[in-house]
Amino acid sequence: MFDGMTVLFTGLPSSGKSTIAGLVGQELRRAGRPNQLLDGDVVRRDLCSDLGFSAVDRQENLRRVGFVAAMLARHGVVALVPMIAPYRADRSALRARHASQDLRYYEVHVAAPLEVCTMRDVKGLYREYALGKLTGLTGVDDPYEVPESPELVLATGEETIAACARSVLDLLGATAVDLSANSREHG
Repeated sequence: MFDGMTVLFTGLPSSGKSTIAGLVGQELRRAGRPNQLLDGDVVRRDLCSDLGFSAVDRQENLRRVGFVAAMLARHGVVALVPMIAPYRADRSALRARHASQDLRYYEVHVAAPLEVCTMRDVKGLYREYALGKLTGLTGVDDPYEVPESPELVLATGEETIAACARSVLDLLGATAVDLSANSREHG
C-alpha cells in the first residue's frame, strides 16, 4: 500500500492552486499513486454549502476538508487540497490533525502577487469587487495570512505550471512523467 498524505495548496484566488493540484494529481495517477482532488469550490458546493465566508465559517470549512483529507491519507491516498485557507491558525490546526494521526502533511504556498491574480481573475471575483458587487475578497479587503514556514513556495507569477507541478512532485518524492506536454496556462 502507498503512503497516504495531504497536500494543502494555499494562496490567493486565481493564484493557480487548482490548476497545479490537478496536474499533480494527473501525474500521480500516471505513476500509479492513488490520489483525490478536494477542490475548495467543489467542497463548498457539495460538503460545506451551509457555510459562508466569515472567519468562523472558513475555519469550519477547512476543518471538514481536513477530516476528509486525513481519512483518505490513512487509506493510502494522496489528498490534494487546493483551498485559499487564509488563516495561519486554521492551517496549523490542519497540520496538527495530521501529526496527531502520524500522517504526512505538506503545505504549499501558491504565491502569486495580487496584481497577477487580478489579471488572471479566473472566476471574475476581482472584477466583481471592482464593480462593488463583492466584498470580503481574500487578499483585498479580507485577510490572507501568508504561511510562515510552508514546505514549498511556488512563485506562479514567474514559474510555469509544469515547473510548479514538478516542484510539488519532487517534494512528495513522486516519480512523474514529462510534464511539458501536459502543461496548461494558469487557471
